Amino acid sequence: MLFANRTEAGRQLAARLEHLKGQDVVVLGLPRGGLPVAEAVAEALEAPLDVCLVRKLGVPSRPELGMGAIGEDGVRVLGQEVLRAARVQPEVLARIEERERHELERRAVRYRGERPPVAVAGRTVVIVDDGVATGSTARAACRTVRARGAARVVLAVPVAPPDWTERLAGEADELVCLATPVDFFAVGQFYADFAQLDDEDVVAVLRRAAGRFPAGREGAGREGNGREGVDREVEVVAGAVRLGGHLAVPPGATGVVVFAHGSGSGRHSPRNRFVAEGLHQGGLGTLLFDLLTEDEARDRAHVFDIALLAGRLADATSWLRAQPAAEGLAVGYFGASTGAAAALWAAAEPDARVAAVVSRGGRPDLAGPRLPAVTAPTLLIVGGADLMVLGLNRQAQSRLHCENRLVTVPGATHLFEEPGALERVTELARDWFTDHMAAAHV
Repeated sequence: MLFANRTEAGRQLAARLEHLKGQDVVVLGLPRGGLPVAEAVAEALEAPLDVCLVRKLGVPSRPELGMGAIGEDGVRVLGQEVLRAARVQPEVLARIEERERHELERRAVRYRGERPPVAVAGRTVVIVDDGVATGSTARAACRTVRARGAARVVLAVPVAPPDWTERLAGEADELVCLATPVDFFAVGQFYADFAQLDDEDVVAVLRRAAGRFPAGREGAGREGNGREGVDREVEVVAGAVRLGGHLAVPPGATGVVVFAHGSGSGRHSPRNRFVAEGLHQGGLGTLLFDLLTEDEARDRAHVFDIALLAGRLADATSWLRAQPAAEGLAVGYFGASTGAAAALWAAAEPDARVAAVVSRGGRPDLAGPRLPAVTAPTLLIVGGADLMVLGLNRQAQSRLHCENRLVTVPGATHLFEEPGALERVTELARDWFTDHMAAAHV
């Protein structure tokens, strides 16, 4: 046995997650067995705790074997290999999914009551379970919190099979596990006490957590300006299309930064969500949205249609300024890759009224003849090892007539994947926006 019980496993897991303490962290436990583990983690990190509601879709003849999972907000994950091996017919799958969807809704009411889910948008979310078996439930949990706008997702479990990282590659930004034994057959074999929990156990854990983080405590201490903050999914109207987005504006914000994603990525880009979280901590709002519809994104040519992207960005800015939460606030642009060119192109419009622009590993050169017309203070951030893009940024900088600065992050490559690189980008962007938006705030 590796662990005496789930609480002990949670304390050991918390020690491995100590690097997250002090950050804007939310801990989500997978009910029911993951809640005692998550409670110990949340206590150690001094973070709020909630449930991440997902339901396994079990094979009819072997309910313990997951053929998929569902989560809140319509998230659905299917294991095609298991479905084929078990020869599950579509109508059978539909019945099972409907049954589990009803159970999901029941648990939401039972566990939370009238309390809303803990806000995760723009924050680091630690998803905790008592172990991973097939990975379908964990995958659904990761996708659920991404759909809710989490800036960074950490999946943490005490025990898992040796190939668990391969199964869940790309689903979380960080995977943490205490043990991956080769003789893994089931999670319960590694606990001396693996007693089944009921709804009352989950409610009791959440009640204790609510006592430690009462409603209204999160985000306390930030000065308000009489304007209520928002943190929600939105539909951005851009000309004839409607684009999915997420708007987060903390109380007391001095400005809102609109993100222009590049290379075909969307509002769920983990790197941009990471930066957005840092901006929130600096008292800035953010709007992350998809520049292209799903159909448009399939055509690679649209990714490099800077005029189209810039037009969408300008329309989104007009939409943003009409929102009560952003009315009168300064607006800035944060662009990555081709999105940086779109940001500069849009900022060059005579009526843009953009307070500041930041480019992360961008292609400002693609804004071409529009660069001399940019009046917004512009910060260009490039990885020191990204030599080709660095050269293109230097060429573009020579054409800017506004206040501007080019900063290289030593040793960083194009995606800033090196330890500490993205944190440095976030610091630079936050300081640039804070300095220039405060002056532009009306």
